[in-house]
Amino acid sequence: MFGILGIVLTFAMVFGGYILAGGKLAVILHSLPYEMMMIGGAALGSFLLANESAVIKNALRGLLHSLKGPKWRESDMQDVLCLLFQLLRVARASPVELESHVEDPENSPIFQAFPRILQDHQAVSLIADTLRSASLNYDDPYQVEEMLSQRISLINGEAMHAPHALQNMADALPALGIVAAVLGVIKTMSSIDQPPEVLGKMIGGALVGTFLGVFLAYALVAPFAQRLQAITRQDMAFYDVIKSVLVAGLHQHATNLCVEVGRQATPEHVRPSFGDLENALRDLKRAS
Repeated sequence: MFGILGIVLTFAMVFGGYILAGGKLAVILHSLPYEMMMIGGAALGSFLLANESAVIKNALRGLLHSLKGPKWRESDMQDVLCLLFQLLRVARASPVELESHVEDPENSPIFQAFPRILQDHQAVSLIADTLRSASLNYDDPYQVEEMLSQRISLINGEAMHAPHALQNMADALPALGIVAAVLGVIKTMSSIDQPPEVLGKMIGGALVGTFLGVFLAYALVAPFAQRLQAITRQDMAFYDVIKSVLVAGLHQHATNLCVEVGRQATPEHVRPSFGDLENALRDLKRAS
């Protein structure tokens, strides 16, 4: 919502101020298609040249993601804590029964109770692989914590490729705008014998390229890249919560304490309250 409002406000203030100051949109609109073809085409071509297909797809999805906001909400944080609570209880009561859940999460009734988490392959894989390792006596909490940190770092690095690619495009746009402006000046110089009113329009059209490059870079693409980067970091906190609970479980802390460790590791703006989480865990115990 705020993203769309920001875009509308940017366009309204920039072009509204230009019109109120006596500027004529006709000059910009006349040159806009050609300048956008040069600047946008060069930016898109460079983007395709510099990035792999996976990064390109993630960047396109990220533009929509940056408008929708973070993937994980407070209810999801509570759900993952409840999921881990159940799995840790099963692991301590019957390691053999746990095997069926971690080997086939899609058909596990525990995982199926939390469909949004089940849809996230990274989260499910992180949980299942760690619990499977623990069942194979790979239970040194410090080794597991280091392994999880490295794995989450890899996930974070891959997720950050898209915002970095968008930021690189934003950095290049002002220079591409200058390229378009120079081409406009070259065109103007080839018509130097024209009257001043004609040359004025041609020079104005050439400067539209510089304007567009700077405007697109700092008013649109760079904010999108920064917003996507911030949202990606917030989403990565979800995996840190999973790591905190699993490592606490390997330290053989009480299951409720493990979940509380995870709750405390949750970012404050999406952290479930102690009371809400206790009620959710109590309901799980009654259901089982």
